[in-house]
Amino acid sequence: MANELSNLKPSPGSTKARKRVGRGEGSGKGKTAGRGTKGQGARNTIHPRFEGGQMPLQRRLPKRGFNNIFGKRYTEVTIEKISAKFKKGDTVDASVLKAAGVIAKIEKHGIKVLGNGDIDKALTIKAAKFTKSAAEKISAAGGTAEVV
Repeated sequence: MANELSNLKPSPGSTKARKRVGRGEGSGKGKTAGRGTKGQGARNTIHPRFEGGQMPLQRRLPKRGFNNIFGKRYTEVTIEKISAKFKKGDTVDASVLKAAGVIAKIEKHGIKVLGNGDIDKALTIKAAKFTKSAAEKISAAGGTAEVV
């Protein structure tokens, strides 16, 4: 008989039902369910990272870096990106930048405007911080840099 879509079956012996443990003595895997008797392995107490008492990997590796708990995090954006996206006379703040797709997310302490690139439009930009060069370029173009 040829294998056709209407009568496909796996070849004999190629599939095997899984062993159901803890289902009575007659099953061959009853009582201790293949775990042996007593001890740590029989009691479901070993967590995935346990290394048999050896010093765990996360404790063997050296600590790295420094996290300044007083540091402030800003979303940085260049005046070049702002200039490319907005028209003359627009008021630009964090929510407007996010809505326009210039920035992906607003960090905890707000927006910092960097002076990379050039600006040729008079824009009112509201941000938490401005670099000195960014503030100079914005005012030279006829716009205002407001610290929020």
